[in-house]
Amino acid sequence: MPLIPEEPQIHESAQGPRVTPATGRTASTPRPVPGPRSAATPRPGRPGPGPARPAPPAPRPHPVSGQPQAARPENRSAPQLQVIPAAADGALDAADEAVDLLLDAGRAPGDILVLTTGEQHPWATHELSFGEAAYWAQHEAGDDVFFAGTAAADRLTSRPVVIVAVNGGDDDTAARALSAAQRRAGALLIVCGDPQRVDAVLGAGV
Repeated sequence: MPLIPEEPQIHESAQGPRVTPATGRTASTPRPVPGPRSAATPRPGRPGPGPARPAPPAPRPHPVSGQPQAARPENRSAPQLQVIPAAADGALDAADEAVDLLLDAGRAPGDILVLTTGEQHPWATHELSFGEAAYWAQHEAGDDVFFAGTAAADRLTSRPVVIVAVNGGDDDTAARALSAAQRRAGALLIVCGDPQRVDAVLGAGV
């Protein structure tokens, strides 16, 4: 039987919505806007044509409350939760790092959905420049990482992993994003944002 790559070392609390103390983050690095790509074209930062993306930092453990838990079978009703501390202006970078770690660990690109609560991810902005039909066709194909804003959450389908970058917006927007992410995450929900704000939103019963 082939070996199954381990999930990235992004641990979560198994006891419900708990967050971890904030840790310092380095300054955000520029993210070149990726060009259009087919399923056979690697995402930005990986070998292949198109502009090079700065390599992500080496994987580093994120402090979490409690003991690390082994990955559980995918269960859409109870996805694992991991909160990665990040300021609003660093949430997109944290989400990108999480995506890279997941892909490096063997997750298929089509398993991953990224939601933003503030400005769109550069990938989404670029792809939307070709029109909404082409943008949503990529979502329906389901063969690559897909990035979307909270306003489009109702059109999104479920994926095994959902990442929320809390990079702006008010608390209502963050609550809508987290609620949509919880409904659509099959195995793992990762939230990149200010721990106190995330804790307040999750504690409100999202």
